[in-house]
Amino acid sequence: MTETATQQVWRTLDGAAAPLEGTYVLDKAHTTVAFVARHLMVAKVRGHFEEFEGTITVGKDAGSSSIAATIQAASVDTRDETRDKHIRSADFLDVEKFPTIRFASTSVQAAGAERWKVLGDLTIRDVTRPVQLEVEWNGATRDPWGGVRFGFSATTEIDRDEFGVSFNAALETGGFVVAKQVKIEIDGEATLQA
Repeated sequence: MTETATQQVWRTLDGAAAPLEGTYVLDKAHTTVAFVARHLMVAKVRGHFEEFEGTITVGKDAGSSSIAATIQAASVDTRDETRDKHIRSADFLDVEKFPTIRFASTSVQAAGAERWKVLGDLTIRDVTRPVQLEVEWNGATRDPWGGVRFGFSATTEIDRDEFGVSFNAALETGGFVVAKQVKIEIDGEATLQA
């Protein structure tokens, strides 16, 4: 990363670009929590969640840093209300019994000049499993109101069967209506709290 005026609002930690110490919250207006799954083995269906919140605590070192996020499962949006109702049902997320999806980090590690690995526990329905987020640093800046913000992109892939989201139907030609593998994609902007 080149030396610019933004250098005051980021640092190098374990050889990787990182935010300054402090507590940051996700800016919902500039953050997307999305997922991608194959449909009928030939197409990709994309969706996202409208309601979520997250806190990123950046410590003096990576070992004292942590991330926690909560998603309102009923806020799923795939641009098809019929499909969204099915995803909210007991066949998939069962949002009446399990209204939230949660993530809590267990480890934050540098993985390159602008890359991080975040290990953590993801809870969907009543099942908690370890996942690894591959995180890309997108930079930091001071906003026009004097605040400090940083951006990132994160991805992981889960097997939905492992979380009890196992509804499916077999196809005559082989495969299933909905793939087991679901890719999670997060593009985030976080704001340092005063």
